[in-house]
Amino acid sequence: MVGVVSQVGEYAKGVKVGNRVGLGWFSHSCMQCNQCLSGHHNLCSSSESTIVGRFGGFADYVRCHWEWAIKLPDNLEVSKVGPLFCGGITVFNPIVTSGVKPTDRVGVIGIGGLGHLALQFLNKWGCEVIAFSSSASKSEEAKKMGAHHVINSKDDNEMKKLSGSIDFILNTTNVNLNWQYYLEALSPNGRLHTVGAIPEPIPVPAFTMIMGNKSVSGSPLGSPALCREMLNFCERHKIHPITEEFPMSSVNDAIEHLESGKARYRLVLKA
Repeated sequence: MVGVVSQVGEYAKGVKVGNRVGLGWFSHSCMQCNQCLSGHHNLCSSSESTIVGRFGGFADYVRCHWEWAIKLPDNLEVSKVGPLFCGGITVFNPIVTSGVKPTDRVGVIGIGGLGHLALQFLNKWGCEVIAFSSSASKSEEAKKMGAHHVINSKDDNEMKKLSGSIDFILNTTNVNLNWQYYLEALSPNGRLHTVGAIPEPIPVPAFTMIMGNKSVSGSPLGSPALCREMLNFCERHKIHPITEEFPMSSVNDAIEHLESGKARYRLVLKA
């Protein structure tokens, strides 16, 4: 996951982006295709990533198209903003594009780097929020983040009680799960949406989907405009990622901490 924040703004194609700007996963899109022209730059088939496919992940400078260099709201702490440009927009995007309503009952699978932000967003969105977790130790923390209920995803009885009761379920994990339980938990017209890179196909039983008019979907990160909306939403509701900070000189320690699974919930490198 990537989020680059700079306190040195520059002029880009004659547009001053300010002295606090952020750059996320995407650094360029063609600005000519139907997706770009309709405001869905994140779906551009010619898009470029900030660090994937090119050098400079830990460089002093990074180049991007001006459209993706986004001015930060004044009241957001710089050290907390970076993760919003990747994990934050990844979970904010489907809330908006899937038409989640404040009256909806929603579920979030996984309380990690993505899920802990999804809980905060959905709570402030006005939803009744259910967190699914296989770790009982995260229950109280999930409630502090915004969950109204925490369900043990390993408890078959708890899962079965949810049948037909949830409007929208957001999966933030990258593991195979008992998808039938989640599909059955959806209410009629409900949607299971994944932003987690699950290694195997999700089995989707046709009869379950047809009779309940249910759907399964997925999405990448969001457009520049939606990134701006997310930042304004975070500023208004005082939403920020839970982070651990490392100096850039200790980058190897940070990577080791991440790979050990001990990160809570995003790591920030400070130059």
